[in-house]
Amino acid sequence: MLQTLAAAAGVHGSLGSLGYGLAAIGPGVGVGIIFGNGTQALARQPEAAGLIRANQILGFAFCEALALIGLVMPFVYGT
Repeated sequence: MLQTLAAAAGVHGSLGSLGYGLAAIGPGVGVGIIFGNGTQALARQPEAAGLIRANQILGFAFCEALALIGLVMPFVYGT
């Protein structure tokens, strides 16, 4: 137990990169949900392909914006 605490205290480097790695999980899951449900919607209603695809691209852009914000924040706050 004591060795584990000593090893954890000896972590060096930027914790911002660790934070970004954890922050990238959310947008990754979101993109998977968007395209998974979009594929199901296209299979059920192929006549609405244009509307579904437009909504997929909009949702993808919002999810990727969250990932980019997570990438920039460690540089802004400079840990």
